[in-house]
Amino acid sequence: MKRRRVAVFGSTGSIGRSALNCLSRLSSRFQVVALAANRSVDILCNQAMRFQPKWLLVGAPDLADGVRRRLGSRMQVGVGQDILAEVAGSRDVDILIMAMSGTTGLESVMAALRNGKRVALATKEILVAYGAPVLRAARHGHAELLPIDSELSALHQCLDHRPIETVRRVLLTASGGPFWSRGSRPDARVAEVLCHPTWSMGPKITVDSATLANKGLEVMETVHLFGFAPDQVEAIIHPQSTVHALVEFNDGSVIAQLSVPDMRLAIQYCLTYPARLSSPAKFLSLPAVRCLEFYQPDMRRFPCLRLAYQALRTDPIGPCIFNAANEVAVRAFLSGQIEFGAIPRIIRSVLFKLNRTARASSRITVARLRRIEAQATAFARELVGRN
Repeated sequence: MKRRRVAVFGSTGSIGRSALNCLSRLSSRFQVVALAANRSVDILCNQAMRFQPKWLLVGAPDLADGVRRRLGSRMQVGVGQDILAEVAGSRDVDILIMAMSGTTGLESVMAALRNGKRVALATKEILVAYGAPVLRAARHGHAELLPIDSELSALHQCLDHRPIETVRRVLLTASGGPFWSRGSRPDARVAEVLCHPTWSMGPKITVDSATLANKGLEVMETVHLFGFAPDQVEAIIHPQSTVHALVEFNDGSVIAQLSVPDMRLAIQYCLTYPARLSSPAKFLSLPAVRCLEFYQPDMRRFPCLRLAYQALRTDPIGPCIFNAANEVAVRAFLSGQIEFGAIPRIIRSVLFKLNRTARASSRITVARLRRIEAQATAFARELVGRN
């Protein structure tokens, strides 16, 4: 059997490392041909020595020089977005795992999709902010776009190619982060916010989980990827993080996907789909779970979730604005520039201003969304500076 060739962009982050863990176990089926990281070159070089890829891609020329000195000429070392996109769309790549932060990997995703690759997308911001052109590229390239996200992966499994016309609603579960049961203070400190009860993730996504902005982004992602109306997609608090998504059909039947909370399941699903292979995750013991609890999220307590729905319903460019404003606000909170409670206020203000002044054209293009993203980012930074 010919091995499928995989590029892992964002290989030094938590998703990238989990992906390489899966790939090492499936080495008879997959070959790592490219690794990309921004600045974590020590980890990248260690990964390179283990997997021996053809390409190593980094974020700056000085880092590339350091990689070359350490590894010699055994691998091709590249710098910048152009080479990332070139590798992603090349004939030597079959699957792109996109785990780079934010929307920085957009051009690589577009290149892979245009050239008919399978893209395993861990970076939900790309689909949230650039959903229309990304899906156009997938259609035109006859490519596959699969989400590396426990909830959207679960939703993909529950739907199993059933027509969306048969679906009444879908439910995405959320652990609720550290504050769902006791509420959060506007002045909550970074250490409190980063204390997630279930998942071990990067700081940005952990803050998003505490505000439920992450669930709002997943609602947007679901609407874009699967074609549901915003009112068909609901978020529900599920502290056990055992049920990851549910689909309710028109006849009243509900199909749910359950598993232990382990991102390697969603990653391996994207790699091997439609096959089901043995995975490194533990098997689920229902007696050990004992109970499954579900609660409606309080939109007053979690205004970021409410704003996400508002962004979806008001204008096609709303998700792009929401994502950019949230990126700036979370970064400012983590660096101590604003308090925790300022995050939704900044998002609300940016949405209000730009949804009035930056009306969407009939065709949503990458260039158009780039301008909107830049405007939202600039205004959000201005608001941070006023705090």
